[in-house]
Amino acid sequence: MYTAEQIISEKKSSLICVDSESTIAEAIKMMNNNKIGAIVVKTSGKIAGIWTERDLIKNLAENSFDVNTAQIGDYMTKELIIASHDFSVYKLLDIFLGKRLRHLFIEKNGEIIGLLSQGDVTKASLNEKTKELNELNKAYKWDYYETWKFNRNQ
Repeated sequence: MYTAEQIISEKKSSLICVDSESTIAEAIKMMNNNKIGAIVVKTSGKIAGIWTERDLIKNLAENSFDVNTAQIGDYMTKELIIASHDFSVYKLLDIFLGKRLRHLFIEKNGEIIGLLSQGDVTKASLNEKTKELNELNKAYKWDYYETWKFNRNQ
């Protein structure tokens, strides 16, 4: 069964980060260039938060908000939700659904090793289900059922 660490290794992408003093405009540009919906925010080289497309929508509703001057550190989400590297794909799905999250940090030995999106985990879940279905199809062939006939005379 897929684990968080396996999903991260299959993504083959690293964390995309900005410094907490970067402007929102700089973060948006980096997100667009990397085609991502969330960006990791660092302070003094350590992960301090996350800022997402949803945060942008929320921030734009504020009258004084200006993407060109607002520093991302003032608007990022600081309470990080972290899961273990050995959590199964199904446990990760439970976290996403239960906490209504879109992004989840993954930790191994006290260190953040990656960030998974809800889409990453959904894709892995579908791959897991396909693998399970293929194993069932190998174990139980349909030809028995296709040639089976009910004998009314018995």
